[in-house]
Amino acid sequence: MTQGLSAFSRLSALSDRHRALGTAFEASWNDMPVPQNYATDTYDEVIAVRTAAGLFDVSALRMIDVAGKEALAVLNEMCTSDISKIAPGASSLTSVVDENGSLIDDVLIYCDGPDAYRISHGGGSLEDILPGVAAGRDVTFTKDNDVHIMSLQGPKALDILNPNTPFALETLPYFGHQRTTLFGRPVSIARGGYSAERGYEVFCAAADAVALWDAILAAGKPVGAMPVSWSCLDVVRVEGGLLFFPYDMPQGDTTPWEVGLGWTVDLSKPAFRGRDALVRRKGQERVAQVGVEIDHHAAVEPGAKLFRDGKEVGLVNSTAYSRYLMRSLALAHVTPDLAACGTELEVRGADGTFAARVVKTPFYDPLRLRTHPLEERTA
Repeated sequence: MTQGLSAFSRLSALSDRHRALGTAFEASWNDMPVPQNYATDTYDEVIAVRTAAGLFDVSALRMIDVAGKEALAVLNEMCTSDISKIAPGASSLTSVVDENGSLIDDVLIYCDGPDAYRISHGGGSLEDILPGVAAGRDVTFTKDNDVHIMSLQGPKALDILNPNTPFALETLPYFGHQRTTLFGRPVSIARGGYSAERGYEVFCAAADAVALWDAILAAGKPVGAMPVSWSCLDVVRVEGGLLFFPYDMPQGDTTPWEVGLGWTVDLSKPAFRGRDALVRRKGQERVAQVGVEIDHHAAVEPGAKLFRDGKEVGLVNSTAYSRYLMRSLALAHVTPDLAACGTELEVRGADGTFAARVVKTPFYDPLRLRTHPLEERTA
């Protein structure tokens, strides 16, 4: 990384812990340095997430508190889904589009109670439009730069956390959240994550972050838990077929219809930002979101082109080599007529030309039984 940490407006309270684990802070996100790599092998970290648990620091996410009598109205005007359907203690993914119906952010909205919400978002421009939507209304919105977020992901995550909180964590549904204590410190725990495994995100004050990080790792060490890097996060989220804004929407004017996010759009609710454009552009998709398996021993570079019978037909977006699955994977866009599983393609990029084919996503756990166990679906 070419800049010192002092050049950034946001720093994780866990920076010293990350440095001790070997990171050089090679990357940053949302003006916060992130531990892209540790001294440990990224693939060993992936194995930990898949078989035990891995602890990520995802404090670089941006959190905004939205409250007031018109909070719901503001969120419903700004987002594509019906926010009124999110019950207190639940959360939901939604999209934010511009007046042309193009994605400008994807966000996770937590409902804390009547007229009280939290927005978690990444690299999009929600914060550019929120003031205009909220202007003149009975609503306040406050960026929370103190909150830190630790994400414990893996099949042992529940066993590690549950004995150390008074809340019965096993009762928390997917996308549920609960204010409680963990190792005696006040937190909010949410069930979810970005790994395609059962996992929990722990929200805490900066002052408690180091103590909680250390306590979680100490509790998890006997079962094989370990701290894991953002390079690990890149691999497990691609294995899980999980999109990352804006890297999986590189055209800049992609609609939710074109990336499989149509389920976040509720055209039955009253007028909202971009609704007319979304109606107009539905059925006019230029690309389809697909998973591609590539005959190569490494990850191909994002931006590599896809060809069919010598004609350019698509673009590779997020990529990873999965040692766990022994496959080179990509999340890609192709013309809609080539989206069927089994379609043969050719990848051309800086590393060479490789045969490829469209396959079902997620690549890992295609039925999502790890995050949505059958016993919970039938409960």
